[in-house]
Amino acid sequence: MQPMAGQDLLHTQPRPMHWLATATAISAVVAAASLVQPPDATATTSRDARAGKPAAAAPDPSRVTFPVDCGPTRLDVVKKASGDLDGDGTTETVAVVRCHSETGTPPSGVFVLAQPTDAKAAPRVVATLLAPAQRLSVQTLALKAGAVSTELLGYSDLDVPRCCPDVHKNIKWQWQGGKFVESELPAAMGAQSV
Repeated sequence: MQPMAGQDLLHTQPRPMHWLATATAISAVVAAASLVQPPDATATTSRDARAGKPAAAAPDPSRVTFPVDCGPTRLDVVKKASGDLDGDGTTETVAVVRCHSETGTPPSGVFVLAQPTDAKAAPRVVATLLAPAQRLSVQTLALKAGAVSTELLGYSDLDVPRCCPDVHKNIKWQWQGGKFVESELPAAMGAQSV
């Protein structure tokens, strides 16, 4: 017996019930996969998330009033990096700032920021790693394993031409004993990031 014209077409076109059954089956597979996990599976969360609160975002340096006097010019955030610097499960931000200048490179400040206890307040400066008064400029900034590394340039005295810094340092700050401890790195081990 020959099928009537269009009869084969009916068997090959999915109907709404077909799509509903397919969607239900896929949903069941996804739900089952999310419930079945290896016995040693663990999740890495922040202290806030473990306490039932969502993890806080990294502190935003654009909301901070830094302890730097730029006079009539604005303060620029030129570099930033975020991570857990003190091992407490919360994210801090390291911000490199300097007074705005159309020419030259003003000295940098390096500050560690933390979220405030009041969610509506601005992040707070909790540590000054490098003050602009030290007259050094940050060239690179890196965070690795909770340590902050920088490459710094500066001038040994006022007679050194401002085009050609003669002081080159690679500095690392690491949280130890409740404070940031500074150490100088060999030149080849300086920061390689941001």
